Amino acid sequence: MKRFKLIASSYLFLIKDKKILLSRRFQTGYMDGWYSLPAGHLDGGETIEDCLIREVKEEIGINLKRKDVELVHVIHRKEADIRLDFFYTTKAYTGKVKNMESEKCDQLKWSAMDKLPKNVLPYIKQAIEKYSDGVLYSEIGF
Repeated sequence: MKRFKLIASSYLFLIKDKKILLSRRFQTGYMDGWYSLPAGHLDGGETIEDCLIREVKEEIGINLKRKDVELVHVIHRKEADIRLDFFYTTKAYTGKVKNMESEKCDQLKWSAMDKLPKNVLPYIKQAIEKYSDGVLYSEIGF
């Protein structure tokens, strides 16, 4: 019997002056041209916070410390598979925000959280809205 597998990912809400940093997907094969967040999938042997720290460094070049990140939303999501998406914020980081993966992201954009572009991935939009409303957990696609 094949065991059920769950995919986990971590995302960063990098917020400055009531604006959130969005990244536009490019040449990924999934929702290219749509905005997402600095994020990535959990690798074997790492925690979800270690995943966040690694992916943020790889994608936007900033350094986070575990003590400076805060879990603010979780989405249980169903698409072709089942996923758990963990969304974090931080008030402290070092380095300068820069697009480090231009082969996967063709734009970084600061956007007002209450005036997001129309082409934000639906589950990302939901996560931002729920975070703004102080809701820790939501579901989509079920």
